Amino acid sequence: MGRSQTAHRATLARSVRLLSAFRKEQEDPEFFYGLMARDTVAQLSAYTRLEGATVIDVGAGSGFFTRELTRAGARCAGVDVDAGEITAHGPPRGDCVVGSALRLPFRTGAADVCFSSNVLEHVPDPWLMAEEMVRVTRPGGLIYLSFTNWLSPWGGHETSPWHYLGGHRAARRYERRHGRPPKNRYGVSLYPVSVGAALAWAERCRDVRVLDALPRYHPWWAKGVVRIPGVREIVTWNLVLVLRKAGAR
Repeated sequence: MGRSQTAHRATLARSVRLLSAFRKEQEDPEFFYGLMARDTVAQLSAYTRLEGATVIDVGAGSGFFTRELTRAGARCAGVDVDAGEITAHGPPRGDCVVGSALRLPFRTGAADVCFSSNVLEHVPDPWLMAEEMVRVTRPGGLIYLSFTNWLSPWGGHETSPWHYLGGHRAARRYERRHGRPPKNRYGVSLYPVSVGAALAWAERCRDVRVLDALPRYHPWWAKGVVRIPGVREIVTWNLVLVLRKAGAR
């Protein structure tokens, strides 16, 4: 039996709390990713019932989101391309398999919910990954897709804000300062994905209906920024797409 979920409230205090937590991502990943996972599962619960649902977590990594989804009552399976990531913070959390987001190892229509947090910008063909997420979701099911857009202040990840001068230049600067290349290497494991491109893909995908498109960490009253071309690429920071797959079970 899953635990009850607190209603998600996108307040300014929540935004401050989440953005402040980024400072602890490296030194205390359990705190940072645990906080993010709890908040995200509460957000997801506003769109669909998780208890008893079959959920696929794409790019599950060390399984922080998988763990919270399971605590919410979901039957959750994670997939990640990197076996090292799966065990980076201890034993795998829940069912997790090694596989590519570009060719998900699940049958068509297997999931009630297909979920992905901050993975899209790390694959060379983001819209193929998005299409795979739609494929493995049952008709009438939900797709939750979140990513950090390239022109946001954190678009270059650990090389930010120097990515504004170019991804390769930012990576070279990071290596000079730290004596090692960044984990998220531009053109290798980090790619420039835009809010505009994500919205355009969602609109032309015939198999889904857009339920929501919003800045993930912002208060509710800032939702409108995703409709302003140009400005949205910098201000959104991280985009969430919530999609309903066409048809019914």
